[in-house]
Amino acid sequence: MPQETFIELLREVGALKQGHFLLSSGRHSDQYVEKFDLLRQPQATEEACRQLIELLGPLADVELVVGPTTGGILLAFEMGRQQGLPAAYSERAESGSNARVIKRGTVIRPGTSVLVVDDILTTGGSVWATLASLEVHDVDVRAVAMLVDRTAGQIDFGPPLVSLASFAIESWPADQCPLCAEGVPLVKPGTTDLAPSVT
Repeated sequence: MPQETFIELLREVGALKQGHFLLSSGRHSDQYVEKFDLLRQPQATEEACRQLIELLGPLADVELVVGPTTGGILLAFEMGRQQGLPAAYSERAESGSNARVIKRGTVIRPGTSVLVVDDILTTGGSVWATLASLEVHDVDVRAVAMLVDRTAGQIDFGPPLVSLASFAIESWPADQCPLCAEGVPLVKPGTTDLAPSVT
């Protein structure tokens, strides 16, 4: 699926929003990708994962798919299902912590080849924490796969980074936000009804 086609899918399911958004980083933006508008639709998620596996090519030839909570869990499960592979989940070590661990009795053999998958790459925090959670298991991370890379390839995790869409969404520090200056109401995604999708 070419990038333009995947972005069109995001628009079709209402996942690409236009407005004035407070990002988790504290910065403001006029666009926001609401991953759950895609992930709550199993058929669209299945198709996106199929295309991501195809795009990965030989990098998808692994023994385990690992994703961080929350969206990465859904993607790891679906990509594992499509390839007949097990999935594992990198969860917060404790409430409020940025550290992640592989929990729930999951046993990972040293040397296991792993694909890490997540939904939206913005700062890379959840991916870095997931990679750190895998270090104690001495695995071989072959690639990091994303639905959307909002950094346009600016983050280097070490393993190759593959995404269905890669584009930079402009954002600003709160005190330099032009939308604030214009008096456009600010929305914090996940807590308020979001603005209409981009058409």
